[in-house]
Amino acid sequence: MPEIRAMPVPDGLVGERVDAALARLLGFSRTRAADLAASGGVLLDGRELGKSDRLTAGGWLEVSLPEPEAPERAEHRPVEGMTVVYSDEDLVVVDKPVGVAAHPSPGWDGPTVVGALAASGHRIATSGAAERQGVVHRLDVGTSGLMIVAKSEIAYSALKRAFRERTVEKVYHALVQGHPDPLTGTVDAPIGRHPTASYKMAVVAAGKESVTHYETLEAMAGAALLEIHLETGRTHQIRVHMAALRHPCVGDLTYGADPRLAERLGLSRQWLHAVRLGFTHPVSGQWMSLTTEYPADLAHALEAMREGVR
Repeated sequence: MPEIRAMPVPDGLVGERVDAALARLLGFSRTRAADLAASGGVLLDGRELGKSDRLTAGGWLEVSLPEPEAPERAEHRPVEGMTVVYSDEDLVVVDKPVGVAAHPSPGWDGPTVVGALAASGHRIATSGAAERQGVVHRLDVGTSGLMIVAKSEIAYSALKRAFRERTVEKVYHALVQGHPDPLTGTVDAPIGRHPTASYKMAVVAAGKESVTHYETLEAMAGAALLEIHLETGRTHQIRVHMAALRHPCVGDLTYGADPRLAERLGLSRQWLHAVRLGFTHPVSGQWMSLTTEYPADLAHALEAMREGVR
């Protein structure tokens, strides 16, 4: 049976074309979103939508996601733009581009880090669920940056423990709307599933402990570039905490960012990049610190904000 995602049309997507809206909302490519609409998989108040139809305020959106391929049949293919930053017998660190999932999941038939590594001949640890072999942490489809995958069983166990015990240094840069006050601070607020919108997360009293430390690196007209250190690793943690401060990541329409600003910047996803990972190598015991540069779309948007695009 296909998975059904149902939700009210988000305010930030009112007036958007179906293909563009689904790409922003669910991390699809616009081509995949268009194909989904063509197959009758997108309904607004019970009416089928085409790829160029516009979403209307107050409507109820239903998206039927096809069943994922079985892990053994999932396509293993290289991913354009994904680079290996470090690799040895025990682990590999990749610079994941936007539009790539960590591993196969229901409703996702696009490229994955696991599939790309398999296609390039990397042997991955067999621990964990079949579709998540070697994955010790994840990045959202719409978030780019550094990600570790375990190759050996000892690395898998040790890295999972390191993330659980919070000994891994996880550093992100985020361009957010407005200027946080104070300029440096900590958000300690529990995160759980949104009470009315199952496709996103929220700060909720019954959620899991979530701690985010941020520091303003640069302030510009209408936005601030932050360095963020994660103490915990909840789904959408940075996006939820920044939105809770009323400073959503630029381009993050799911969490209340200004769609007009995103359009002017040519940004089709949240401005969020995992820039640095620090961890103790699970076999050698050596401290590893790896960094990456901003991808082209984020670098362009940042420069545009510095030049006064608002």
